[in-house]
Amino acid sequence: MRELVVISGKGGTGKTSIVASFAALAQKAVLADCDVDAADLHLVLEPRIVQRSQFSGGSRARIMPGHCTACGKCEEVCRYDAVFYDGPGNGRVQKTFRVDPIACEGCGVCAWFCAENAVEFAPANNGEWFVSDTRHGPMVHARLGIAEENSGKLVSLVRNEAKKVAAKRNLDLAIIDGSPGIGCPVIASISGADLVLVVTEPTLSGIHDLDRVTQLTKHFGIQSLVCINKWDLNAELTTEIETNARRTGVEAVGRIRYDRAVTEAQINGQAVVEHTQDGAAADIRQLWSEVSERLPASSPLTIL
Repeated sequence: MRELVVISGKGGTGKTSIVASFAALAQKAVLADCDVDAADLHLVLEPRIVQRSQFSGGSRARIMPGHCTACGKCEEVCRYDAVFYDGPGNGRVQKTFRVDPIACEGCGVCAWFCAENAVEFAPANNGEWFVSDTRHGPMVHARLGIAEENSGKLVSLVRNEAKKVAAKRNLDLAIIDGSPGIGCPVIASISGADLVLVVTEPTLSGIHDLDRVTQLTKHFGIQSLVCINKWDLNAELTTEIETNARRTGVEAVGRIRYDRAVTEAQINGQAVVEHTQDGAAADIRQLWSEVSERLPASSPLTIL
């Protein structure tokens, strides 16, 4: 199975809108929303959930008041200041210690050093992941719990489940909405992928972020392409981005114009290419043609 990952140096560049349109244009593809910190592909594709599972990315400590003797060892060894001496009494001591679940980093040191075995160290429920059906094929996506952090484990899980769905349904392509930036979630999004499309904007920060993210893809030896969204807002910087990309061995394969139809499509819960045929929709169709030609050969890709 081939994997096409769409990423960006920062959030808000339009990569999810592009992925939604790619989903509408591609045939025999499974979709994966790996931007789990701010997942929004479901807002356009309106998935119907067919499988729901809990996700645990680590463990979390909890002090059992009935076993605590208030010795204070847990507070002493906790380097994250997550232990407080204001827990309920238990008949032996007037107050016990407790762990703040938000401050706890799940290192387990308190459980290791507790002589009374009063610390329960169990897997934490960090969110959920889903397998859904959409009008453009199956999609695997996820949702983190409130104040939960993404280490990349959930991204890897979403990608692996997408591969399983592809194998089960005989699909040969995965289109992945990757995480923005250059951190662990991005690395988990692109590692082992066949092709990466980086979406940027014609701004100074866009140039800076593009440089960082293409350095990352080069480090992992992944072929990268560049697309400039809203290119006509600054034609001079667009040309500079394309020149710099060619200089560093990254191919610029598309320009998408600024178009109010993109916002209109989002309001209507549609991909841009579903909403209209002209303007930005025509640019995205041309972009898909360029990108699909550069995907490794498998079965022929058809443009609708």
